[in-house]
Amino acid sequence: MEKRNAQAISRKEDWQLSMHLKICKWCRAYEQKLKILDDILRRKLSQKETAEINDSDIQGFKNKVLKNLDL
Repeated sequence: MEKRNAQAISRKEDWQLSMHLKICKWCRAYEQKLKILDDILRRKLSQKETAEINDSDIQGFKNKVLKNLDL
């Protein structure tokens, strides 16, 4: 999943990952966490040249993950 986010993957790899995600609920949950984290980091990087992540950003991320996990 990280590879697909960082660069283009082959059609075969994309198909294999898609099929795996259809059957593996843990990897689907992990993929959602990655999307949230990527969004946070992209927003921070676009706001400033030197991205600073403060405690409220970290806590917000933790809260979103826990909400998605229904804990």
